[in-house]
Amino acid sequence: MKLSIIIPTFNEENYLPHLLESIKRQDFSDYEVIVADAGSEDSTKDIAQEWGCKVVEGGLPAVGRNRGAEAARGEYLLFLDSDVILTRDYLELCLDEFQKRKLGIAITQIAPLSDTFLNKITHDLANFFMKRVENIKPHGAGCYGIITTRNLHYEVEGFDEDLDFGEDTDYIERIGAISQFKVLRSPKLLVSTRRLQEEGMRNVVLKYAKSTFYQFRGKQITAEDLDYTFGHPGQRRIIYSVCGEGMGHAIRGRVLLNHLTKNNEVHIFASDRAYDYLAAHFDHVYKIGGFNTVYEDNTVQNTKTFIKGMKDLPGDLKKSLRLMYSVAKAIKPQIIISDFEFYSNLLSKVLRVPLISLDNMHVLTQAELDVPRKFRTDRIAAESVVRSFIQMPTFYLITSYFYPPLKNSNKTKYFPPVLRDAIMELEPYNGEHVLVYQTSDSNERLMDILKEFDDEFIVYGFHRDERDENLLFKSFNEDEFFTDLSQARAVISNGGFTLISEALYLGKPVLSVPVKKQFEQTLNAIYLEKLGYGEFHEDMRREDIENFLSRLDEYRRNIHLTFSHDQNQSILKELDFLIDKCT
Repeated sequence: MKLSIIIPTFNEENYLPHLLESIKRQDFSDYEVIVADAGSEDSTKDIAQEWGCKVVEGGLPAVGRNRGAEAARGEYLLFLDSDVILTRDYLELCLDEFQKRKLGIAITQIAPLSDTFLNKITHDLANFFMKRVENIKPHGAGCYGIITTRNLHYEVEGFDEDLDFGEDTDYIERIGAISQFKVLRSPKLLVSTRRLQEEGMRNVVLKYAKSTFYQFRGKQITAEDLDYTFGHPGQRRIIYSVCGEGMGHAIRGRVLLNHLTKNNEVHIFASDRAYDYLAAHFDHVYKIGGFNTVYEDNTVQNTKTFIKGMKDLPGDLKKSLRLMYSVAKAIKPQIIISDFEFYSNLLSKVLRVPLISLDNMHVLTQAELDVPRKFRTDRIAAESVVRSFIQMPTFYLITSYFYPPLKNSNKTKYFPPVLRDAIMELEPYNGEHVLVYQTSDSNERLMDILKEFDDEFIVYGFHRDERDENLLFKSFNEDEFFTDLSQARAVISNGGFTLISEALYLGKPVLSVPVKKQFEQTLNAIYLEKLGYGEFHEDMRREDIENFLSRLDEYRRNIHLTFSHDQNQSILKELDFLIDKCT
């Protein structure tokens, strides 16, 4: 492959087809086209795929170019803005002159897609200026087209993703410092005048004059300094970040994001399974690293968890924060919402943007808890982890089915558990089976005990589909799980918050056997028993299950009398209020 053409995009359905058509008309054919899309909400990606382009996940502004280069196979890289059009024989003329002059990096001259005299004269002056200063200071922008070699791109480590403006000139300068830079004389690009039309000639000229002045003085200028917004609409801009440990955070996130994305521009960061889940339902979803707990024999292995976390942290920290920072600098978020996600907490401090902590975890740190002393060590460890993940947010929003007194009610509020519409639409009844859900597939001892009963148990969490005597193992399928949950007469689970909340909403008593040394689950189980909604056992015995099943009517009455829910309305109203207040 001779040439890789890389085009960053964001909502370019009105411009991209014209560029792709002009590429197709070229006589030169040894090329590939890579579209690095930053989460377009229009048909940009569909158009790119229809034209046979390779589509990769992009970002604004430098991220897209780098992601495109990572996917490139060509010896030469040509970076184009999506609103340009190639003139006749552009590719052949560009490569021929670039090679003959033995250049390392170059830009081409531009002509406006407009016949007005003012547009023509300003573009001619821009070309004249670029040629006059080419030997003094390498300089240019993406609209001029940037051509270089793949080897030089990697030698300078690509575009600087920490820059939100002038990243193209910075890139040209760094490659120009180790090779030869020129403005190509033969080829020309036809460029859109949309920014001139949107902002006015005077404003655009002043902005670029200011940026050029700074750059020639060796100083960097930001998009904020220029009030440059990369074409995003005037919606409130939110970063929503989700922990990928388990599925509870992602499930809650989807419900809230369905509401938030209606009237706001929301960019979502998530790790592991949460990323896969949310990316299937929303645009602007980015994958970051995350922390995962190591389980053995239904017990958290703290040492192994710590070692694994420390091993992955340096790489994840650099990659995740860099991605989040580059997106944040491009969209300029007005508020960050974190569902127990670590890197967004750091980002809020760097950008000095208000942070809303929204999770069920902070009941550990923000409430006066009534917990037996034997759990003191686990409690201290859990509180330390929670405090280390989120520090000093602007507000705490805590979802819970139990409400111990708060330490600071001025910045902390309780809300009922966030539930999916699919759960709230179910019509539950008490069938014959007991639903068993395990977040760790290492609890084989419980399975042996359940086989001693005549009852039917439907078991999720072991990632297999098979029957073993009275145990029916099922791989997770959302619709099938909802049906089994709604028709169960009771639930046996760990101490996971989401399932306990859903079970209580449907009136199902819960027998909870928390994962050992995971205090958040232990706390959920303790209050489950305090409220009379079910039972908490540290280890499971046959007689415990027998006793639980014999008291189901009592537990159902307690749930009916004291468990309440408001169809998620109070937390949605609070989010809207806080977003208005902070933005």
